Amino acid sequence: MEGKMTPFKALFAAATLINLATASQPGAARPVAAPMRNLQWGQINFLHTTDTHGWHGGHLQESQYSADWGDYVSLAEHLRRRADAEGRDLLLVDTGDRVEGNGLYDASSPKGRYYYDIFREQAIDIICTGNHELYQAPTADGEFQRTVPNFQGKYIASNLDYIEPESGKRVPMAQRYKRFRTKNQNLDIVAFGFLFDFTGNANNTVVQPVRDTIKEPWFQEAIREQPDLFVVIGHVGARMQEFKDIFQAIRRQNWFTPIAFFCGHVHVRDAAQYDAKALALGSGRYFESIGWMSIDGISKSKDMATSASVSFQRRYLDNNLLGFYHHTGLNSSTFPTERGRKVSKMIADARAALDLDHIYGCAPKDLWMTRTPYPGPDSIYSWLENEVLPDVVVNEERKHIPRLGIINTGTIRFDIFKGPFTKDTTYIVSPFLSGLKYIPDVPYKVAKKVIKILNNGGPILSSPDVANPRFMAIPEQITPREPPVQPAPEAVFDVLPDQDGGQKALGDPDRQPALVAGYTTKDDLGSDGDDAVHSPLNFYNVPNCIQAEIGFPADAEPETVDLVFLDFIQPWLILALKFSGGDYREEDTVPYLNGTLTELMVGWIKENWKIHC
Repeated sequence: MEGKMTPFKALFAAATLINLATASQPGAARPVAAPMRNLQWGQINFLHTTDTHGWHGGHLQESQYSADWGDYVSLAEHLRRRADAEGRDLLLVDTGDRVEGNGLYDASSPKGRYYYDIFREQAIDIICTGNHELYQAPTADGEFQRTVPNFQGKYIASNLDYIEPESGKRVPMAQRYKRFRTKNQNLDIVAFGFLFDFTGNANNTVVQPVRDTIKEPWFQEAIREQPDLFVVIGHVGARMQEFKDIFQAIRRQNWFTPIAFFCGHVHVRDAAQYDAKALALGSGRYFESIGWMSIDGISKSKDMATSASVSFQRRYLDNNLLGFYHHTGLNSSTFPTERGRKVSKMIADARAALDLDHIYGCAPKDLWMTRTPYPGPDSIYSWLENEVLPDVVVNEERKHIPRLGIINTGTIRFDIFKGPFTKDTTYIVSPFLSGLKYIPDVPYKVAKKVIKILNNGGPILSSPDVANPRFMAIPEQITPREPPVQPAPEAVFDVLPDQDGGQKALGDPDRQPALVAGYTTKDDLGSDGDDAVHSPLNFYNVPNCIQAEIGFPADAEPETVDLVFLDFIQPWLILALKFSGGDYREEDTVPYLNGTLTELMVGWIKENWKIHC
């Protein structure tokens, strides 16, 4: 039976077979093979992307995620053909944060010059907004003026409004919800598209809290419909309160209608079972993952007896060409479609035009966000704290004054790999426009308490004046993480790719090749969700913020310090100062240096890492 964990069909490539498939982008790492679990097809099926953050060219330095957006276009076309041939339905979903985090989006002027045309080539059926589309007013303008029209009739904005620049009129970013029927089975679907209760948006957008939106007459009317399936997409974590509130609101009116939730924002693979007929799927981050959900047992009869047979399945697909070949039954010559090839060329041309491979320096070793403990010699945060910040947090007019430099860990978005640090890497590691501000001459006995309050929450955790301090840290820590899952010991590796990327039987079915480190997901449905079997990765929590002591006297504590901080954390820092005994306000803060933290970091790399090339 397809989808059962019979002996794994492997796509393990020995060293002599590494070159059998090619990644779509020039210079990308060769795709890596792994033992595979099949897709579980159902009555209706979904492909889901979220938090791609500009990584539409794939991961050029990571072999298991090196396919690009053009390869995903090809994958979707092949799977749609299979769905049509078998009388099933397949829908594509995207849940936001498509921007900020990769040179393909961030390096152009204006930002997104190439991205909009590349992204629109995928035939997405339901799409919504993430918080990163809203931080900067020009980005929100681009979303309203480009992405919404590109996906006309498919974009849903249930709790998001846009303020038109000419008239000042507040209008919905897109339709509030959508009712439609599927292509092959004529299933009646009511779909919504939400954003979590985000408060950091630019002033040309308005985010209505979810708890208020679900009281609106239009929403109450929509959930009283009697569709075959509700689909709720949102830039909301599967275990965040906003989706729980929506689920409860729907269930008060529709006890038995199946509900499929598609999640985002928290950057993790996850599936949360709200009840027997409602599943929420989160599909990772950075175009490492493509989510798959299938549903069986949907009945047009609304009685409890027939609705009880609904079942959900899920997979998390590595963004890997060999995996795509496996799921489609194709190979390197038959897999790429005409449209897919076109999109891959668009990406390659854009990367060349933006000179994203230009090298600023070369990292002497890997530096990790969460794969190694902080503090530690291989932690990217220890590197910033001990090497970068002491060198760059220097205002020439005040360099004689001791200072504390505080940044939030969420400003770093990805690891640094040993080897070339390029223009593209700059945006991958830290894409934000945040600069440094400071409060001069803060009593040290007050200033030294700030970092503890920022990291431990305490009184600022419940303050109505600022967002939850967890938003200073990395998104992966917004919801608790399960420990890594060990691969199933009974796995059997029984096939190898042939020269076209297909498969052929191994002579020795007991051969046990080493697994590549990667996602080993545990969710509410179990520990068999990942399509590729990996060895587990370590995950270590990091604090909300880190701090560097700079220019301190060797033998005594200073009386006062300049308190230097990333402007993003200002609301939390001002409140932390209040609770540590300091009476400071926003108007007491002033710029410390010109330029962004990212620019300062790149300047340090150009100066200090050039020898390693």
